[in-house]
Amino acid sequence: MSVQQISTGKFIDGEEVFAIELTNSKGTYVKIFNYGAIINKFIVENIHGEKQDIVLGFDEFEQYTNPDYFVNYPYLGAVIGRYANRIKGGKFTVDGEAYQLELNNDDNTLHGGMVGFDRKVWEVIDLNESQNAVTLEYESLDGEENFPGNLIVDLTFELTENDELILSYEAETDAATPINLTHHGYFNLSPTGGTVSKHQQQIFASNYLEQDEGYSVTGKLIPVSGTPLDFISGKEIGKDWNEDTGYDQSFVLDKIYGDLSLASKTIEENSGLTLSVYTTEPIAHFYTAKYLEVKGGKGGRDYVGFDAFCVETQHHPNAVNIPEFPTTILQPDDLYTQTTIYKVSLNK
Repeated sequence: MSVQQISTGKFIDGEEVFAIELTNSKGTYVKIFNYGAIINKFIVENIHGEKQDIVLGFDEFEQYTNPDYFVNYPYLGAVIGRYANRIKGGKFTVDGEAYQLELNNDDNTLHGGMVGFDRKVWEVIDLNESQNAVTLEYESLDGEENFPGNLIVDLTFELTENDELILSYEAETDAATPINLTHHGYFNLSPTGGTVSKHQQQIFASNYLEQDEGYSVTGKLIPVSGTPLDFISGKEIGKDWNEDTGYDQSFVLDKIYGDLSLASKTIEENSGLTLSVYTTEPIAHFYTAKYLEVKGGKGGRDYVGFDAFCVETQHHPNAVNIPEFPTTILQPDDLYTQTTIYKVSLNK
């Protein structure tokens, strides 16, 4: 096992950008930037004995900050905060005080606002060689993106000998504030890339959350049974999808709230790889990258719609405006915690 911190030689807002490399004894390799807490590479050995990168991204760090990349910004591999997914109308009320966020997704606020945690330089506060882990920290000041409270977030990435990449989050605040963190990794398990329509997908959820025309959650739970959203037994991603839209849906996981359990399993026949996602979170948002449009990705490849899938583990979207949902308001005396695990294995 090894942990290395390497300077990119780049600075953003006076903060140095580092690459942190985690490698286990099998040669599984993960590269993380402290900018956006981005998972840039996740290289595993497939069934043919070949090394394969299963996440989309760029070869050079500078490409993540290219203005052209932000025109149709997909949040490639980044951590999302303060609030993942959409807040309807960008509005919420905490302790009787109303807040209005900037709208960056039609009439909604998406993924934390105009400049979320995905575009911040996080501080590297610990490199733990014995655990093969790195801990990053970001302090979001009161009023940032018009959210209340000074919020401190710690995020630890740990790569185990069992090819598990464990993301452990903790957060504290000095004033009540909404929080809903997730990771926006774009995965493709095929050795040759391209559409994920033939990947086999399971999602362990009997219900999904209704969305309005702007993809904001309404508060209504709908059974997946008898719909194209039924992935409980597993099927090809493209079997029942709308070829024009794919999937962009929040699933309510069949689990005890807060318990760490299996949320999703994805299998790709040609590579022989399985990606299993475990989480303490109640929701898995499944997205098949309809809007993906990235020039000059890894190896110079252009990424287009349906070239990846995302399993974004999180709390209920728009819960700040839906009292029936579990609260996403963090109080000053409480500790926010979340664990999500990406486990890679071979189909044998």
